[in-house]
Amino acid sequence: MNARQLIYGAWYGPEALKVIGQAFDQAWQQIAPNFGDDPVDVEKARIRLAHALLCVADDDSRDIDVLKQAGLQRMALDYKKRWNPTTRCVSPDSGDASSPHFAMKQGNR
Repeated sequence: MNARQLIYGAWYGPEALKVIGQAFDQAWQQIAPNFGDDPVDVEKARIRLAHALLCVADDDSRDIDVLKQAGLQRMALDYKKRWNPTTRCVSPDSGDASSPHFAMKQGNR
């Protein structure tokens, strides 16, 4: 699954998905030069960014700049720990609560 599929496969309304997609595009444009030209490394980074954005977004997300910054911050924090793409979002406050907004349409909860 690529980053774009990950975003558009998430359980958000159409307006939120549009904003998340725009935030992803703007954030990626900002950080893309940091990941070189290797297609595998680039796609791994794009997936990390998509996960980060989905972790900080909710169905009421409408501010592209705020979401972009929050996603980039989340991505940076996730780099400090060992990242596992199969782990659902964890609330920084609770340490163990999974985000209900990250459930995928395929039924992963």
